[in-house]
Amino acid sequence: MDNHSDALVFFGVTGDLAYKKIFPALHAMIRRGTLNIPVIGVARDDFTLQKLKDRARASIDEHGGGVDPDAMQKLDSLLSYVKGEYSDPKTFEALHDALKGARRQRVTQPALGGPPPVRSRRPAAGRIPCWPAEAVG
Repeated sequence: MDNHSDALVFFGVTGDLAYKKIFPALHAMIRRGTLNIPVIGVARDDFTLQKLKDRARASIDEHGGGVDPDAMQKLDSLLSYVKGEYSDPKTFEALHDALKGARRQRVTQPALGGPPPVRSRRPAAGRIPCWPAEAVG
């Protein structure tokens, strides 16, 4: 059985946790050759993809021990951005479109939950299917 996912989706891509920990970890994974799937960041901030890439570079430079140009180029090629609110069904429709190449559905509960208002909105947003039909099986 193949236990690898087709994409990594994470909410809060423009937040402090992503800046201080996630981007440096993704950079390190690429340097070790263990990350080779699309990375789809979701947040409500009005970012362009280039602004997100610039923020990732600054994060890695500040918190990841410096930027490896080859690893950064790879991360740039894997990274995409979906703007939206967690409670808005349109966010999950956009995420569905971003996941068009995904073939397997693997849902993992995040280790860290959001603040209580976000948790209280999860059931409503969770009813919107964001995986392509061929990924559900």
